This record gives sequence, structure tokens and C-alpha cells, in this order.
Amino acid sequence: MSRIPYYEVDNATGKHAEFLGKLGTQLNIYRMLANSEYGLKGFVRMGNALLHRCELDPGLRELAILRVGRLSRAAYEVFQHERIAREVGVAEEKIAALRDATIEAPVFSDHEKAVLRFTDDVVRNVRASNKALKAVEAFLSRGALVELTLTIGYYMMVCRFLETTGVDGEEGQAEWLKTAKL
Repeated sequence: MSRIPYYEVDNATGKHAEFLGKLGTQLNIYRMLANSEYGLKGFVRMGNALLHRCELDPGLRELAILRVGRLSRAAYEVFQHERIAREVGVAEEKIAALRDATIEAPVFSDHEKAVLRFTDDVVRNVRASNKALKAVEAFLSRGALVELTLTIGYYMMVCRFLETTGVDGEEGQAEWLKTAKL
């Protein structure tokens, strides 16, 4: 149950109403974010850039996002991004390994393990170790490395927002939680 009220979308006026109309407010996270007109706009623009306009491989991106969600124990985020991971081609075995919190599983390639270790380091220690940084630098372009770091930070923020405000799960999430092991 949400800890603060959702924005009453029908009360929006002007540019806020226009933006909400284009965005659609079917997701609870957007209904919560709508409490801040400019916060919502910035959130959506950054999220869209990370999801749709980056050179970072979408599969690596989704593995990193799922790992951030797991480490943050943010069920809403993991639920949403397991679906997105499947859409971009992440194998079910990899999603299952992350459910079991196993980043060293043989199902992951060396590059995927490096991304997951880097993600762990950034989430847990803020600053990635030289070893973790060098491992991803070995195969990511500078742009993709920057995007990976921004993605990790952005989704840390998302998880903290979701958990602090208590955004309610979407349809199907209650059933998913029974097997999610969060």
C-alpha cells in the first residue's frame, strides 16, 4: 500500500495534463511521480534515454537493472524489468539465476559476469573497484561504460523511490511475488 497518495491525474492542468496524457498513467510509478510535475518529466526523459537511446547492449543493461532491483529488494522494479529483459532477449535461465542471487552462475558469459560484479560494486560501495572497472573497460566502449554507470545509479534511485513511497504492485505482481524470493 502506498505510503503517500497517488496524484489525482484528473486534476492536472496545462502542460502537466498534456504530458500525462502523452505518457499515459497506467503504471503506478507514474501516478506517484506525477505528484511532482518536473520530477516526473526529468525522470521519464532520463529513463527513456537509458532504455532507448544508448549504445549499451540492452541485455547487459537489463541484467544490471535486475541486479540493482534484487540488491535493493525492490519487487516492483524487478517485476517490471524481468518482463523487459525477456523482451530484449535475456534467457529465462539468466533471469532465474538472478532470482537465486547467483551472479557467478555458468549461464552468464564472462562479459555478463563482469557487468554484474561491477553493478554489485557500485551498489554496495558507491565507487567501483579498479578491478571491477578494468573488467568492464576491457569490452565496453567509454560511452557504454558511462551508460552502464548511469543506468545503475538511475535504477538505484528508482528502487529507493519505489520503496520509500510504497508504490503498489501492478497486475500480476502479487502472484509473481510468491516465487520471487525477494
